[in-house]
Amino acid sequence: MQLRPSSHRYKSQRMNLHYVDWGNPSAPPLLLVHGGKDHCRSWDWVAEELSKDWHVIAPDLRGHGDSDWTPDGNYTQISFVYDIAQLIHQMQLEPVTIVAHSMGGMVCSRYAGIYPDNVKSLVLIEGLGFSPKMVAETNAKPRHERLGDWIEQKRSASARQIKRYPTLEDAYQRMKTENSFLSEDQARHLTAHGTSQNEDGSYSWKFDNYLNTSADIDIPDAELRELWERISCPTLLLYGKNSWASSPKQDGRLKHFKNATFKEYENAGHWLHHDQFERFMQDLSDFFDQ
Repeated sequence: MQLRPSSHRYKSQRMNLHYVDWGNPSAPPLLLVHGGKDHCRSWDWVAEELSKDWHVIAPDLRGHGDSDWTPDGNYTQISFVYDIAQLIHQMQLEPVTIVAHSMGGMVCSRYAGIYPDNVKSLVLIEGLGFSPKMVAETNAKPRHERLGDWIEQKRSASARQIKRYPTLEDAYQRMKTENSFLSEDQARHLTAHGTSQNEDGSYSWKFDNYLNTSADIDIPDAELRELWERISCPTLLLYGKNSWASSPKQDGRLKHFKNATFKEYENAGHWLHHDQFERFMQDLSDFFDQ
């Protein structure tokens, strides 16, 4: 990487949250928002290209990267939305362009539905969450059972020891196992910025273990679709053909976006912006030029 982003902090709900700023403050603002158990430096390749024409800001969501972990270990979607709203508000970024991946897309689509006038354009990389089928299966369980499951998951997470890798090389091998499409340089970069060294010399991922416990309380499914329908800006939905994620074109969710373009990537998984970088950047350029 030739450019080096500067590291900054902002306050949200008494927490110190981290973001990197790629400079060029006179250019239009653009947020890059990572997915679950990821970190802001996973955008470095994208940010380096975009920072020529944009003021690029990439936050670490709470519990991720170099941002604080929540004291109670609860990570709800609305808390993430609040954090993004605070970053945009405090830095006076509106109207802002947003590119978001996975869980980050879930967060930013909610924000764009709450504040449609604040978002100039929106790119969601597999950012709509679980398929309607999975949501229906979850909602079919009575609320008391879902809450009981959540309590048991929290208890299990509280007893779980943070995974330690003897060397950075061991963590890198784990990264490669998670996404076989990554090049060696990509995997090593993501590992270096996604881990911290423990006192005993071992390495651990920076995200909070409690993120493995999904919060049971979220916006009801019908109301979420109402938020999607409130999004007024041009929206680009991207999906990898080799991903676990459900295609919104096939499962019907695409119809809830009034001004959306859908594209599917061959030979790409959940991290398609890594897997097919050149095509992704070209699609971004074409979308922004519309």
